[in-house]
Amino acid sequence: MRFHTRKWIKPEDLNPNGTLFGGSLLRWIDEEAAIYAHIQLDNVRVVTKYISEINFVSSAVQGDIIELGMVATHFGTTSLTIQVEVRNKLTQKTILQIDKMVFVNVGEDGKPTPHGKTKIEYAKDRVKD
Repeated sequence: MRFHTRKWIKPEDLNPNGTLFGGSLLRWIDEEAAIYAHIQLDNVRVVTKYISEINFVSSAVQGDIIELGMVATHFGTTSLTIQVEVRNKLTQKTILQIDKMVFVNVGEDGKPTPHGKTKIEYAKDRVKD
C-alpha cells in the first residue's frame, strides 16, 4: 500500500471531544480515493459507488500528522475497488481502515462504461522517453 496524502490535524478538524472529526476524515478519503481512481482509470469521470464498513481503530488529535494509504485490489469491467488505511505518520498507528471503496468509470452520459484496465499503473510507467 502506498501512502499518498498527508494531513496536519488542525483545530477546525476536531469534534467536541478534541479528536479528529470522522466526517472530515471521510471527506479527505473520498477525495483522495477519487483522485486515485481517476489516475488508475485515466478518466476524470469516476463516481463513488460503494464504501464498505468503516473501522475507526484509533483517534488523532490536534497537531498529529496523518497519512492516507490506498491500493487497488480489483479491476472490474467498469469499476475499481480500492482498500484504504489511514495512519499516524510518526507512530504508524492505524487510525482507520476501509476494506472496499468501489468507484465506477462513467462516460459523458453519466452511465457506466468499460475502462479496459486490468492492473495498477504508475505515472512513471506512463511516461514515454
